[in-house]
Amino acid sequence: MRQTEETTPGPPPRARARNRRGEGGRLREDIVFAAAALLDETGDERAITLRSVARRVGISAPSIYPHFADQPAIMLAVVRREFAALERHLRTAVHRAGDDPRDRLRALCRAYLGYAQRHPGRYRTMFGGLWMPTLDGSSLTEEDLTGLGTTALGVVADTLADCVASGQSAAADPRLDAVTLWLCLHGLAQQRAVSRTFPWPGESIADAILTRVARLEDA
Repeated sequence: MRQTEETTPGPPPRARARNRRGEGGRLREDIVFAAAALLDETGDERAITLRSVARRVGISAPSIYPHFADQPAIMLAVVRREFAALERHLRTAVHRAGDDPRDRLRALCRAYLGYAQRHPGRYRTMFGGLWMPTLDGSSLTEEDLTGLGTTALGVVADTLADCVASGQSAAADPRLDAVTLWLCLHGLAQQRAVSRTFPWPGESIADAILTRVARLEDA
C-alpha cells in the first residue's frame, strides 16, 4: 500500500537532471541518500516521507514508486545501507589495530561505540527507534526484516574467536558471547544517548564490559 501524501504546503522540488538510459539505479541511490540525510538533520524517522524525500532529491513524489513502493521500503534500504556501513567500519578498525587479537577486539568495541555516538539518528533507526514497521499495510515481508545486522555481528564473533584461538580469551562459546557483547555495547550506546548528563566513567566501563563478557585473559 502506498503511503498517503502529506498536504502540508512546501517549496517545489529542485529541478533534477533526468537520468540517462540505464541510470535508474542512480536515482534509487539518490533517494536512499536523501532519506539518510534527512534522518541526520531531524533525528526523527517520522520526517522521512515520500514527499520530503522527493523534495530533497528534486523529483516528484510519484517518481519514487518505480524504486520504492512506500516509506517503509525506503527506510529498509536506509537501514540495510547503514548496517553495511557499520560492518565496513568495524572491519577497518580491526584491520588497523594490528596483529594482536586482543587489541583488535578492543578496537572493534571502540569503533562500535564511536559509530553510535557519531550517527545517533541512523543508529537508533537501525535498531528499531520509531521505525519498526508492521508487515500489515506495508510492502515489507518477514524476510526483509530477518537477518538485519548479521554480517556486522559476524565481525564481532570472528574477532572474539581469534582471541579464543590465541589463548587470550576463555570464552567457551564465542558465538554466544559475541551476541552478549553486542547487546552490552548496544545497551551502553543507548544509555549514553538518552542519559547524557549521567557521569559515565569514560572508556573504563567499555573496557570492563569487554573484559568480563569476552573473558579476556591477563596480558
